[in-house]
Amino acid sequence: MHKYIPTSKAEQSEMLKSVNAKSIEDLFVDIPKDIRLKRKLNVAGPLSEAELIKSIKELAKDIKTTDDLICFLGAGVYDHFIPSVVKHIVSKPEFYTAYTPYQPEISQGTLQAIYEYQTMICNLTGMDVSNASMYDGATALSEAAKMAFNVTNRKKVLVSSSVNPEAKKVLRTYMRFSGIELIEIDDLDGTVNLEILKSSLDRDTAAFIVQNPNFFGIIEDLEDIEKMVHKNGSLLIMYVEPISLSILKTPGEIGADIAVGDGQPLGNNLNFGGPHLGFFATTQKLMRKLPGRIIGETNDVDGKRGFVLTLQAREQHIRREKATSNICTNHSLNALTAAVYMAALGKHGIKEVALQCLTKSHYAYNELLKTGKFKPLFEKPFFMEFAIECENNVDSLNKVLLSNGIIGGYNLEKEYKKYKNSMLICVTEKRTKGEIDKLVSVMGGAIDELR
Repeated sequence: MHKYIPTSKAEQSEMLKSVNAKSIEDLFVDIPKDIRLKRKLNVAGPLSEAELIKSIKELAKDIKTTDDLICFLGAGVYDHFIPSVVKHIVSKPEFYTAYTPYQPEISQGTLQAIYEYQTMICNLTGMDVSNASMYDGATALSEAAKMAFNVTNRKKVLVSSSVNPEAKKVLRTYMRFSGIELIEIDDLDGTVNLEILKSSLDRDTAAFIVQNPNFFGIIEDLEDIEKMVHKNGSLLIMYVEPISLSILKTPGEIGADIAVGDGQPLGNNLNFGGPHLGFFATTQKLMRKLPGRIIGETNDVDGKRGFVLTLQAREQHIRREKATSNICTNHSLNALTAAVYMAALGKHGIKEVALQCLTKSHYAYNELLKTGKFKPLFEKPFFMEFAIECENNVDSLNKVLLSNGIIGGYNLEKEYKKYKNSMLICVTEKRTKGEIDKLVSVMGGAIDELR
């Protein structure tokens, strides 16, 4: 069995002839000549399969992963423990190869898997309905902002500066090409500045976007924000971390109109930053404006339980101008992974994961402060991430940590210039007391070394 299918020159000629092309160069006629690469790629000549495998293995020796290093980096992608049952189930061919269901009558297994996923997302977020997943948290957030515009017919969206910077970049792109004005509300000591928010809300504001816990790890006080936003007739969009919802107030309890987030923490690997999945839940009132699809439960002609595509407001099914989204598929395998993870842990298991993240992160935070070499950047309640001020440049500190087998925290100065020499540290349930103590010891020593 071939791992790839090579083509001979004769086969290439036959393929070119079938599309009326004289050369491979003709296939690129639509690409302007001035932007084409005018030389051959600087790659080595062909290798045999055995030589190629040996070469790749040599390169791979230099790659270090969270299996080799102790990870204290979060900032949107998290190193959680994934039970072995998750990979075992999602690796089954009937799941692994399944695609978006277009013929529901013969896709009952796939439809049920998505239905169970939707149900668990609703239970987790406290919202009424969930769709069948988006690409990732950033695209789910952007689609939520577009949905708010469609619901309110207002063309301005406010977003807190303490929302994940990468998600905000995707959001800006979406808003730019949707003709929606995006205004960022600067934070005050790490949380939403209520005075700026209040003065920014007006009759053109479709929604306010807030993250909880926010990018700095802080748990936002959302009671006044919810009242303020809804009094203005705007929608409240919450970008949330799913594991935290087992111990924090859910978006449904807070009164949010839309809840979105990245489902990577729910049993999905880090995957070098993707692919992930974006979860998207809303109220029954707004259900008809939900992008993507909703799977529903019904009974067939024989009275047996069955599943159907209940809502499909996409351009493949209705007129393009009436489509709620141009997202044509869902990350069904990633969503299935999340569903298996949630089912395997159950509500008590997910709560235990959250509590361990909470207690271990606070232990790390207190131990670092005890050294007298670090100060809290914010003195606010947090979940599993916290920000500290360092005496030295964070990148230099992280180099020392890496040389000691530790992936250090996120350098906040990269996206927030006002928070110089500040590190965002994440502690998940995977971290042991010994690993945390090693972090504290190495960081303390690194400060002395870099002075």
